[in-house]
Amino acid sequence: MMRAQASGAIQADSILLLDDNAIQAATRQAILKRAGYFVIAALNPRRVLEQFQANDFPVPIQLVLTDHMMPEMNGAEFVRKLRKTHPELPIIVISGLEEAAVEYEDLNVQFHTKPLLPEHLLSSVQRMVAVYH
Repeated sequence: MMRAQASGAIQADSILLLDDNAIQAATRQAILKRAGYFVIAALNPRRVLEQFQANDFPVPIQLVLTDHMMPEMNGAEFVRKLRKTHPELPIIVISGLEEAAVEYEDLNVQFHTKPLLPEHLLSSVQRMVAVYH
């Protein structure tokens, strides 16, 4: 979605999309971009953590949308590490494993199971981004 900046320019809300499955990432990225969001897609959770630490993004990130099952580090481990430096950043986790939800207790995330219909994805993103503003 769009919001006005102090300069009067309009800027899209920015989402970091983390999914090691390039096809799923591209699909979600297309849905979110079509809805007016600025989306940065990433495949590697370790690299994303490095980017957050270095503040190495072209725009401030207002929401993280991450998969649960990824090589090297699962979504819960990624979120725990990200929460050390970004405790209030809105995070949505998507997983094919309903039982994975217990791994996110006390991590302040919104957890969804796959398949997540585009309209449900967009309504969750809208609500979470609104909380950040």
